[in-house]
Amino acid sequence: MAATEISPAPADVDYGVGHVAIIMDGNGRWAKNRGWPRLVGHRKGAERVKQIVRACPDMGVHWLTVYAFSTENWKRSTEEVLGLMGIFARYIEKEADALSAEGVRLRFIGARGRLDRKLQDLMAGIEARTAGNCRLNLTVAINYGGRDEIRRAVQAIAAEVAEGRLNPYQIDDATISAHLDTADIPDPDVVIRTSGETRTSNFLPWQAAYAEYEFTPALWPDFTPELLAGILSRFGQRERRFGGVKG
Repeated sequence: MAATEISPAPADVDYGVGHVAIIMDGNGRWAKNRGWPRLVGHRKGAERVKQIVRACPDMGVHWLTVYAFSTENWKRSTEEVLGLMGIFARYIEKEADALSAEGVRLRFIGARGRLDRKLQDLMAGIEARTAGNCRLNLTVAINYGGRDEIRRAVQAIAAEVAEGRLNPYQIDDATISAHLDTADIPDPDVVIRTSGETRTSNFLPWQAAYAEYEFTPALWPDFTPELLAGILSRFGQRERRFGGVKG
């Protein structure tokens, strides 16, 4: 998969893309390039999330999933990890009213047990508060790893088999999907990674099996709605056969 250049396209157009997933990469580099601490970049990145969230419905996007913190990100410095958790908590507290007013439903995927209890409570609270909204479904992946998600799903399925509630020979793709964190979320149509890196980094490996991938050199704090519109406009020109052959 080669990195692609992004050309701006007009917004306020339905591009026929229902679900966009984004690996928000480059916050630390954005700050470093300016001689600032990495956390400044993460705060700028949080501001960019707000802008993209507001732009998505006008482009026909009703499902947006963003990769905020991976299971591997715990390897970063204690200062950065604690700073990120603080940014997540402040984002939830500050944006709760705006998200609710704008018809955004906010959900989280990932293993929550390792997160601070206050953050877990904030996450559960905003999920309950926005549960009835449907203009945009925003899913934030925090302490998320695709392999970890699949491992947890396999454990749950194995427990059902051991208890006699599930025939192992009846396990199919739908069974596995139903045990993932994204059980009631459609698979992404497009997966975008910012910053020029061309790795998928353990993000939605099951769900994105047939997604279109786009890699942009823009660092996440520089990723604008115009750049998103350019990616979505190209999506409509692609032929998705899902393994089949056009007749």
